[in-house]
Amino acid sequence: MWNLPNTLTIARIFMVPLLVVILLTEFPGKEFWGLGVFLLASLTDLMDGMIARRTGKITVVGALLDPIADKLLTSAAFISLVELGLAPSWMVTVIVGREFAVTGLRMIALEKGVAIAANSWGKVKTTAQVIAISILILGRQLGKWIVIGDVALWIALVLTVVSMVVYFGANWRLIVSEED
Repeated sequence: MWNLPNTLTIARIFMVPLLVVILLTEFPGKEFWGLGVFLLASLTDLMDGMIARRTGKITVVGALLDPIADKLLTSAAFISLVELGLAPSWMVTVIVGREFAVTGLRMIALEKGVAIAANSWGKVKTTAQVIAISILILGRQLGKWIVIGDVALWIALVLTVVSMVVYFGANWRLIVSEED
């Protein structure tokens, strides 16, 4: 269980409360500290899977914790951005809701002996979310250029919905199947 990929995943989980505290506490430079913590946590997401595959250190614990860590990080960041007035709550609700819906789909699939792997839409969605969150964290530092963050958030929202439709479309038979 204790290998480098799992350690990176656990580190990402521990960075989540730190990120929230940084984002929601007023102090000079908080946006830059928040961006640094968020990008470092996002980098651990990129690295843990890559290292696990290349070194053959894929574990059940890692396979379970990694998506949880990912969802904790992005959900906490997005919810903090709502609290800061930098992201509309309805958009964040759709984004976070998608994460729960796809996780539910994956649980149903596992119950039926099918593992649903991440696909290219999910990876593009994650990249778009990381970009949007990163820009929005800078928020007030961007001044009138905050519109870039708004555009990035719209792109992330559209890709989030598209990826959900793709996941459900490709796996609908698992939900409507009569076999339990």
